[in-house]
Amino acid sequence: MARNKTRKLFHGVTDFFSEMNRMNEVMYGRTSEHIPRTVETAWAPLTDIKADGEDLVIRCELPGVPLEEIDISFENGVLIITGTRETDDDNYYVHERFYGAFRRTIGLPDGVSDDDIHAAYRQGLLVITINGGATASQRKSIRISAESD
Repeated sequence: MARNKTRKLFHGVTDFFSEMNRMNEVMYGRTSEHIPRTVETAWAPLTDIKADGEDLVIRCELPGVPLEEIDISFENGVLIITGTRETDDDNYYVHERFYGAFRRTIGLPDGVSDDDIHAAYRQGLLVITINGGATASQRKSIRISAESD
């Protein structure tokens, strides 16, 4: 039961434009490395979100991205992870990894503040812990009353 509530809470967690761009490139084998990266064309790194007791843990795979190229911000209940992975050579025989700017946006539950968010980066894995995030206030249904004419 608690697992279904968590799934509903984070439904739509992906930045729509980033995910659509990623799916398009994967499905059709297209790459857009010659196009400057923008919010709409940024790739989205693979991300897991799980509950660990009362905390939320977000794990984001960023192999080959230096720590200085990663930025995490939090505003109006949205966590935003951005950065850049640069290519080291243009003479590839196979080019499957994404390079350039990336962006991931994650809506967090009400009640989370920036003081609750802690991040660590080790061996290409960004781990963000939101203290108390798994127990933060949940969405509530609002009853609609019928009015007579």
